[in-house]
Amino acid sequence: MTSRIESRFAALREAARPALVTFVTAGDPDYDTSLTILKALPSAGADIIEIGMPFSDPMADGPAIQAAGLRALKAGHTMVKTLRMVRDFRKGDNYTPIVLMGYYNPIYAYGNALFLADAKAAGVDGLIIVDLPPEEDEELCIPALAAGLNFIRLATPTTDDHRLPAVLNNTSGFVYYVSITGITGTKTPDNLRVAAAVERIKRHTDLPVVVGFGVNTAEQAAAIGRNADGVVVGSALVRAVESSLDPEKRATAGTTKAVADLVSHLAQGVRASRLMAAE
Repeated sequence: MTSRIESRFAALREAARPALVTFVTAGDPDYDTSLTILKALPSAGADIIEIGMPFSDPMADGPAIQAAGLRALKAGHTMVKTLRMVRDFRKGDNYTPIVLMGYYNPIYAYGNALFLADAKAAGVDGLIIVDLPPEEDEELCIPALAAGLNFIRLATPTTDDHRLPAVLNNTSGFVYYVSITGITGTKTPDNLRVAAAVERIKRHTDLPVVVGFGVNTAEQAAAIGRNADGVVVGSALVRAVESSLDPEKRATAGTTKAVADLVSHLAQGVRASRLMAAE
């Protein structure tokens, strides 16, 4: 059976354009606002949605996403609520791929087998678990694949040709290339280096390669999208949420619109990227 992720990338290949992959933190700044934002993303231009699972010790995340996770946890968000949010989203959208991204600890605490069953039933399509290396595949990756969930791996600028086959082994859905070293949202990617890295990864796999970390503007998204199969934007969207909040960090009437407007702008850049490359 073809997954939502596979179907989406097949459609994008027909359209000859890369995917816009958007990241938002579940429960930020509260459940209802977060769900409203989630529902607004596809019509604004998001092709695939990554949902961050809030965690108290997000070691790979920059200040913006760390703050978003803490806001969500302070508002009482839990893994149970993250899965409920996916179920609520699926009531109106059975097509947009949903990937949960985060750390292993909250899944382990939930219980691996129960989490995988509940995630699949909720309508989750894939997982990105940043702190589980390939050597730990038996822990969650293999069971996830058996449950019908894509397990998406990260490749980085330090992933050389010796390490890359291990990273790609058991990876499905797409490969996520981290365009910079360090934490999210703190640097700007070098487009030439990213293009070379994407080309190198594609020599080893037929999976789509999407690029994230450090992409904040439509111009950056367009530049990355000339060579990649998808562009991930996260910190910029999380900052759009934060900048729209009131002094008590509560949602305002403009919170969802701030995110949707930015996604629309980013989508224009991504959709123009292949046209720019052809000129």
